[in-house]
Amino acid sequence: MKVVVSGGGTGGHIYPALALINEMKKEDQEAEFLYIGTEKGLEKKIVGREGIPFQSIEITGFKRSISFENARTIFRFLKGVNESKKMLKEYKPDVVIGTGGYVCGPVVYAASKLKIPTIIHEQNSIPGLTNKFLARYVDKVAVCFEEAKSFFPSEKTVLTGNPRASEVIGVDGSKGKASAGLHPQKNTVLIFGGSRGAKAINDAVLAMLNNLGKREYQVLYITGEVHYETVMNKAKKAGIPDNVHIKPFIHNMPEVLAGVELIVSRAGATSLAEITALGLPSILVPSPHVTANHQEKNARALSDHGAAVLLLESELNNDNLLKKIDDILLNQEELQHMQQASRKLGMPDAARRLSELMRDLTNK
Repeated sequence: MKVVVSGGGTGGHIYPALALINEMKKEDQEAEFLYIGTEKGLEKKIVGREGIPFQSIEITGFKRSISFENARTIFRFLKGVNESKKMLKEYKPDVVIGTGGYVCGPVVYAASKLKIPTIIHEQNSIPGLTNKFLARYVDKVAVCFEEAKSFFPSEKTVLTGNPRASEVIGVDGSKGKASAGLHPQKNTVLIFGGSRGAKAINDAVLAMLNNLGKREYQVLYITGEVHYETVMNKAKKAGIPDNVHIKPFIHNMPEVLAGVELIVSRAGATSLAEITALGLPSILVPSPHVTANHQEKNARALSDHGAAVLLLESELNNDNLLKKIDDILLNQEELQHMQQASRKLGMPDAARRLSELMRDLTNK
């Protein structure tokens, strides 16, 4: 089986694609993959590190406001379609999947015009422009939230979940705690604002360091590499309690997630897939700086079911955040209730579901 995968721009589009590839390789060691992305996107570096064949096209996204740049984008799209057709004719894939980001627009569109089976995967509760456009051309639409179904043709749409969820199952949480220097028996809250960090979350945590030192639970606080030096300078002046561990970034996120009891984070789709697969309670602070405010919609998909507490950035402060952490970690009944609610929303077999959907397409 030969598969073309396209997706890029952010890790939220790339890591689910890689999780799907890993699952399909486990099912079929003879499966072959080609990843089509852009030279400037994160995908070139990340996919290259995995040893997956990579080719690129030049494409940019549409501006939501009227702009002359959109005319150039249309030209790049048409050029990208022609380039993609050449790659697809040469590679001859059995199926093509787009996992989001503007790069998969011309790739998946070209595949549909060549009558190659196509599928798009939408990670968020509100789809992006590219997937809205592609939905009319593809054979199947895979979604991660029930809330996303209403945006796509019902006869094409299937709830599969996010393949990234499958990669956190079965990992050793004790190794995650040990790698971060955490006490193996203490309840732990992981606080992080995504790969680049979040200043609003950092400010709230810095302001409550002294009070965190009075708690019996421990804190693993990930600042994001761009904020680490500034945060550490401020934290040292305030005094870093023994139960607070500050890191710029962690590379073994699945192991760390498996070892903690509560997470405070943004509401990116990939993070939510991971934490629900593990049945983790969460306090979600959606980024207000994303398209169509989709992170808040993602967060509400959990908070409406009791799996998370929604804390808008406009309401975020040290007292508010600390109280919400205490209300969960210091209340065993509430902790267990949220764990159960989170686990009900989790789809740990998402990679297998998506893989089966793709195989079904090629067998028609």
